[in-house]
Amino acid sequence: MTLTRPLVLVGMMGAGKTAIGGAVARKLGVPFLDSDEELVRAANRSIAEIFERDGEAFFRARETEVISRLLDGVPAVLSTGGGAFLSEANRAMIDEKAVSVWLKADLPLLWDRVRHKKTRPLLRTDDPLATLTEIYNARIPVYSLAKLSVEARAEYSIDTMADKVIKTLKDAQLLKDAET
Repeated sequence: MTLTRPLVLVGMMGAGKTAIGGAVARKLGVPFLDSDEELVRAANRSIAEIFERDGEAFFRARETEVISRLLDGVPAVLSTGGGAFLSEANRAMIDEKAVSVWLKADLPLLWDRVRHKKTRPLLRTDDPLATLTEIYNARIPVYSLAKLSVEARAEYSIDTMADKVIKTLKDAQLLKDAET
């Protein structure tokens, strides 16, 4: 089975977009792309450094450019940063060129995954859990606009989540036989 359109994984930081996206791409035999990784490569600095030096608005503008470029290639699995889907322009572009899948993880799971990471610029606050909660509550209604969703659970392995994403794509008839 192979993708009929690019697949864009959306969701909160810590939802597993990069790890699960890589596993889905391997299972489907398509390229895996990461918009954050591409942006870091193009800027030759970390996301935290981009935020600190140029601000979030600059980062978001470059993010849109990168996502647009990546979606114009062959069908692939694309992991986006947690804030990418918040942009109405990005959502419209993704809807036109790809299929969006929300990796839906609850707040305790996300906190468990991100609380010890120092690479999350939005969580560099006096109370990172309160910040994460605020971001989560603000973003959930936007993520729910994704075409499809797959629920993440702490007990699911990356491989299990990848299989669940693929099953969701099959059920939505977004995969085709590789021979055709």
